[in-house]
Amino acid sequence: MLNSVTSSQLETKKQEINNYINSFSCTESDGCGYIAFGSKPCGGPWSYLVFPNSVNLTKLQEMVKNYNEMDNLHNIQTHAISDCMYVMPPTEVKCINGACTIIN
Repeated sequence: MLNSVTSSQLETKKQEINNYINSFSCTESDGCGYIAFGSKPCGGPWSYLVFPNSVNLTKLQEMVKNYNEMDNLHNIQTHAISDCMYVMPPTEVKCINGACTIIN
């Protein structure tokens, strides 16, 4: 039997990921990256998180993978629906004033 996932657990996990990302700053030379975040009921991510390339990418990927799996399980448990619109990844992410920002 799969464990149940609550909205508050998802919110806590999301905050942990954001806190981790925000504990790093970016520089123009280091640059930024992005990662698909969340799990829409009909597939694909809800959004993309931007992060400084100074993060431990393996750790961040594992944190996001766990969140996405929890989100998917929550969708199944709650019979969630979504708009099924495909969320495009950013085409440009830059470091602006020490923060990674989606340009477009």
